[in-house]
Amino acid sequence: MAYSNKTRDLFAADIEEIKSKGLYKEKRFICSPQDASILVEYPEGAEKKQVLNFCANNYLGLSSHPDVVEAAHEGLRERGYGMSSVRFICGTQDIHRTLQDKVSKFLGMEETLLFPSCMDANAGVFEAVLGAEDVIIADRLIHASLVDGIRLCSAEYDTFKHMNMKHLRKKLELHQDKRTRMIVTDGVFSMDGDLMPLDEVCALAEEYDAMVLVDDSHASGFIGKTGRGVHEHFDVMDKVDLITTTFGKGLGGASGGCVSGRAELIELCRQKARPYLFSNSLAPAIVNATIKVIDLVSASTERRDTLEWNAQYFREQIVAAGLQVGGQGTPIVPVMLYNAKLANDMASDMYAEGIYVIGFFFPVVPAGAARIRVQLSAAHTKEHIDKAVAAFAKIGEKYGIIGLDKKGIIAKYGM
Repeated sequence: MAYSNKTRDLFAADIEEIKSKGLYKEKRFICSPQDASILVEYPEGAEKKQVLNFCANNYLGLSSHPDVVEAAHEGLRERGYGMSSVRFICGTQDIHRTLQDKVSKFLGMEETLLFPSCMDANAGVFEAVLGAEDVIIADRLIHASLVDGIRLCSAEYDTFKHMNMKHLRKKLELHQDKRTRMIVTDGVFSMDGDLMPLDEVCALAEEYDAMVLVDDSHASGFIGKTGRGVHEHFDVMDKVDLITTTFGKGLGGASGGCVSGRAELIELCRQKARPYLFSNSLAPAIVNATIKVIDLVSASTERRDTLEWNAQYFREQIVAAGLQVGGQGTPIVPVMLYNAKLANDMASDMYAEGIYVIGFFFPVVPAGAARIRVQLSAAHTKEHIDKAVAAFAKIGEKYGIIGLDKKGIIAKYGM
């Protein structure tokens, strides 16, 4: 047979090497709805355990909100399970139009087009809009899905140093001979939790006649005073040309995504974006539930305000406990550990304390930048956060890293 024992042993050895380095990713099974407290089977076959979840993208706590769940049931009852078609054939229901209109209004954009996921939106938008005579100038830490989408496009691809406006200016000057220039960035960078200064980006875009595309997946629904996103936070809602975002994080936590922006650009995506043209339409249950989510977050900032308080409180308490953190005021708070095995081991010990977190290390983050990425939710209570901080302090003490800076941790454990 083609897959011989020799070949099997080759790949098995690779897996054993990962295990020997303490970097093996164990299977974890959640046996309850997504929430601040979840029932987990870990390791596989072990007795199920109730733990506090501090690593979900469930920023607004809406993944199992009863009104959202009921809206999904209503979508199933009234419009069926699936569309069995792509949008341009017979896969568009009126509720797809309703959701697109609501998202456009919420984000302050002209038009919106739905995709099965934000990854699909990012895979489709560049090829549909840009060509060989154009250039994309992207932050060097943009999300992998943006990178993948850019690779599918014939436009020239250049980058600028992370959040470095002087370097962006140089790149814009360099590419003034192109037909169009598109600046591409995340709104919130998911690994570090830092916000791109979109006011500065948009000022440069105006100066050098460039378009701006922002992936706001880790911001939609909760960043900005009414949760519209990073473009609201920096008061440039009328200056961003394209936003891609997901419904799989703060906006309900299921699946689906969109491209929202200038009418002509959205129409080009409707006509040419391959993931839109060749993927089944978003299921009615998800469409209906997401409509409900947009209504909820448009009506009140209560959950967004709770999330903001939770994130600030956790950050203050974890720093006071003597641990290193990154980021800048978002619900993503990376506890910096720098060593991959240390991050993995600490995450396992945190689980034993009833806190579900995951170690992040290369290739998910750069080598030497290992961390435990904590994500706060509006569903967390102060008591939940206090328990998580106490567990971090206890485990940090066990590994002797309390009070150590980056140099101290690296000196003790290496990179």
